[in-house]
Amino acid sequence: MNNGDTAWLLVSAALVMIMTPALAMFYGGMVRRKNILSTIMQSFIVIALVSVEWMLVGYSAAFGPDLGGVIGDLSWFALAGVGIDPYKGYAATVPHQAFMIYQMMFAVITPALIAGAFAERFRFSTFLVFCLLWSLLVYNPVAHWMWGIGGWLRNLGAIDFAGGTVVHITAGVSALSAALVVGKRRGFGTDNMAPNNLPMTVLGAGLLWFGWFGFNAGSALAADGLSVHAFVSTHMAAAAGTLAWVFTEWLHRGKPTVLGAASGCIAGLGTITPASGFVQPVFALLIGVAAGSICYGAVMMKGRFGYDDSLDVVGVHCVGGVLGTLATGLFATRAVNPGGADGLFYGNPKQLAIQALAVAAVLVYSFIVTYALLKLLDKLMGLRVSRENEVMGLDLSEHGEAGYTW
Repeated sequence: MNNGDTAWLLVSAALVMIMTPALAMFYGGMVRRKNILSTIMQSFIVIALVSVEWMLVGYSAAFGPDLGGVIGDLSWFALAGVGIDPYKGYAATVPHQAFMIYQMMFAVITPALIAGAFAERFRFSTFLVFCLLWSLLVYNPVAHWMWGIGGWLRNLGAIDFAGGTVVHITAGVSALSAALVVGKRRGFGTDNMAPNNLPMTVLGAGLLWFGWFGFNAGSALAADGLSVHAFVSTHMAAAAGTLAWVFTEWLHRGKPTVLGAASGCIAGLGTITPASGFVQPVFALLIGVAAGSICYGAVMMKGRFGYDDSLDVVGVHCVGGVLGTLATGLFATRAVNPGGADGLFYGNPKQLAIQALAVAAVLVYSFIVTYALLKLLDKLMGLRVSRENEVMGLDLSEHGEAGYTW
């Protein structure tokens, strides 16, 4: 066990944890004033809910002994056998529980991301059940496929350094499924739905940027050169994504917006996530540029397709996750990470095909399971609040509170 590696992983776990309250601020500032608390609550409560699920069954299902390449068994139920000695299959120099708690924070933020698609209209009671079931049925299996020992995508050779498939594609395409099933907000397209507090959104974006260093650089699972490399790549992609979104929007709409800068930052961060520990910094910069411009275009297209993704989860996280996972198949090199693979531009076109297969499998599985789950919950519990409660606002109707008292 290495003290430096252990300290860095625990700090990284704390950095990833703060990303979920940061997401609450990021999302909370973008909704209308009457829904700020309900939107914040959807992120905050997930920290508690998924943490308990992860300790009891989630970690074992995602990383436990393999069952047919699809899921882990429950031999690590309630952390049985998960102690302070390193588990060399995952992280040879840190306590097994340190690896577990680090991965817990990934499991926490992923369902919270989905909430941005149905913000301002979803019942809180149904949301709790949805998050729990989604974590069990979507996140845990996909995490095992890609990261668990014996997972079929891992065995196939697919690579995902910090969650392009496991986090961003699963959440992003599930958000699309949710937007289609839940339907549009009352007054969508006619009422003023401008953000209530953009300074809060920018502060949330800044904290997400800060936390993302734990998300990506921490995924090296050691305080070493690879961690430094992922740190640099993460920052440069975020910077490039911010600039690319701002200038693309400036050219397209005539003005650069603060919301655009914050969105571009998140697009760059999400897109570099799967590639951050596999590509050279110059390619991280190019990936960030592509993220800012392409994700902006994807967000602009949602009006043409006619779905109400309230806070642009699909355009930023799904499109960014797909783009980053495929870019990994282009630019990855063993010169950066000997434990990874060479991509197309380094003489291995097969890697791009493997990455594309991973993208397709995760997209299809996550969309179908989420769609079926939401349809079932709609019949059993109902997904949306009543028309009157939606007009009143979810802060009062669901929680009996108001975000602002002046």
